[in-house]
Amino acid sequence: MPRGDKSSYTGKQKRQAEHIEESEKARGRGEEAAERIAWATVNKQDGGGKQSGSGRKSAARKSAKKSATKKSATKKATAKKATGGARKTAKKATKKTASRSAAKSTARKATKKAAKKTAAARKSPAKKTARKTAAKKTARKTAARKSSPRKSAAKKATKKTATRKSSPAKKTAAKKTARKTTGRATKKAAKKSATKKAAARTGARKSPTRKATKKSTRRAAKKPAR
Repeated sequence: MPRGDKSSYTGKQKRQAEHIEESEKARGRGEEAAERIAWATVNKQDGGGKQSGSGRKSAARKSAKKSATKKSATKKATAKKATGGARKTAKKATKKTASRSAAKSTARKATKKAAKKTAAARKSPAKKTARKTAAKKTARKTAARKSSPRKSAAKKATKKTATRKSSPAKKTAAKKTARKTTGRATKKAAKKSATKKAAARTGARKSPTRKATKKSTRRAAKKPAR
């Protein structure tokens, strides 16, 4: 068979090669490279041409297929064993990490609980004292509220009594001051009237002498000089 002859390939294989070649060209490969890659993939998949009368024996193909299936089965078994062992080891590791994390979480929870207990034990006397002080403050406030109306009533009563006591005394004092002022005013008026009367009397007595002196002065002025 000359090189490059594709007569031993079936139509299906040729179509597969054409599809692969088109896809490689679409990716940017050249014609020769795309064709080479296409037929190489077909040969890798099918082991060459499948056309009857291509010069290859079916027994050889069957033995090759059996050996390939056996190899693939052994590979699969080894892969399964490897994956199973890896899974087992991974499970064991996850179990160990989970147990460690659980232990850590339990230890953390225990420490948190202990810290909470200690904090509560510390806070309890402080809370009791705070409650006692609050109760004392409220009792003082209530006592002050109760006593405040009593004090105010007592203050009002004392004020009333003081005003009652002071009002007659004030009235009497006002009357006394009014009497004093009126007495003083009357005394001043009497003094003024007495002074006026005395002045009038003295004026009446002095008036004839003044008249005589005035007449004498007038006569002297009228007499001619000798």
